[in-house]
Amino acid sequence: MAILAISDLHLSLSTDKPMEVFGSQWENYTFRMRENWNQVVQPEDLVLIPGDISWAMYLQETAADLAYIHSLNGQKILLRGNHDYWWTTLNKMENFVQEKGFDTLHFIKNTAFLWEDTAICGTRGWTIPKGGASAEDRKIYERERQRILLSLEDARRQHPRRILVALHYPPMEKDALLPGFMDILQEYGVSQCVFGHLHAAAHKFAPQGIVDGVRLRLVSCDYLNFTPVLIQN
Repeated sequence: MAILAISDLHLSLSTDKPMEVFGSQWENYTFRMRENWNQVVQPEDLVLIPGDISWAMYLQETAADLAYIHSLNGQKILLRGNHDYWWTTLNKMENFVQEKGFDTLHFIKNTAFLWEDTAICGTRGWTIPKGGASAEDRKIYERERQRILLSLEDARRQHPRRILVALHYPPMEKDALLPGFMDILQEYGVSQCVFGHLHAAAHKFAPQGIVDGVRLRLVSCDYLNFTPVLIQN
């Protein structure tokens, strides 16, 4: 039962937000992604989807997009991205997918998900550019740091063999004003962190490889050619 990851699906199956406006690589991407996904993901596998899942504004509007994800192979872990305006309380989201019969979808919000001997943790994350930020940015940044701590503490209570973290924003950023999330990942012995958010020309700014003992990996779907990447066998 492998663990794979892919982020930033930006689905708009019931909203008018075509991704083709962002470049030819997005043309017919939902069809291509379905084919690629079901070739590399087995029904018994787990797929992490760290954010920017749907362009819907409200939970009820996500039905078609979540149905698409549910129809793909594997169990899926969903986390919030900066464009997931539909994201609401954990209880409401869990009730919604239960009512729809989307039993392959699971959410992380201040929680951890245990998959065999591995705990999956995560949150949206946030970055503070070197040029400074507003008071609201700092508030969001500190709140997201608290949320990853809550997720990691939940994991620690379950005594996993290893911990993986999925963030929407990169856990660190070149020339950022504040350190990001790397100090927390190191403190909790996180082995790997996957993230998205970066697209097209911004791919080159992604921190990747082993950084202070944590393996960092960009998993934005356009970076992965719309194919989930294996992160753990």
